[in-house]
Amino acid sequence: MEQIAAWSDFNVAMVGATAALAGLVIVAASVNIGDIIKEDALTARLAAGIAGLVLALVGSAIGLIPDIGALPYGVLMVVLALGAGAFQTQAARRIFENRHPANRLRVLKAAVGFVAPAAYIVGGALLLSGRADGLSWLAAGSIVAIVAALLVSWIVLVEVLR
Repeated sequence: MEQIAAWSDFNVAMVGATAALAGLVIVAASVNIGDIIKEDALTARLAAGIAGLVLALVGSAIGLIPDIGALPYGVLMVVLALGAGAFQTQAARRIFENRHPANRLRVLKAAVGFVAPAAYIVGGALLLSGRADGLSWLAAGSIVAIVAALLVSWIVLVEVLR
């Protein structure tokens, strides 16, 4: 599908930006990793945020593979999204287990991390059905993955210092 090649500039930009952000998040988290791992919910949320960045990074990198077809690209995007979704499922479970009165907006906290994997699943499924508009869903998913990962990472880093 030649439309995949048309997204190469976007994918190159996403690979570079996402790799840099993933590195920054990991370095920032490592400063307080001892405190972060004491809290299951924070650890799970940080892992889900990093999984979202990995989803965006690897998804964009796969889009740069020369002559990749829509079928393998779609399959790989769905598989990657399910993997990232597994991390988010664990994070959501930990969010709902935390019954502290200050833990409000549980549904919103849990739902944010599922948006990017859902967009990747839709995009992958559309590619599997031969529809080029799946590429737009993947692009949206990668942008949402970055925003969600940065938001969650920031929250984890602030929460650990409270």
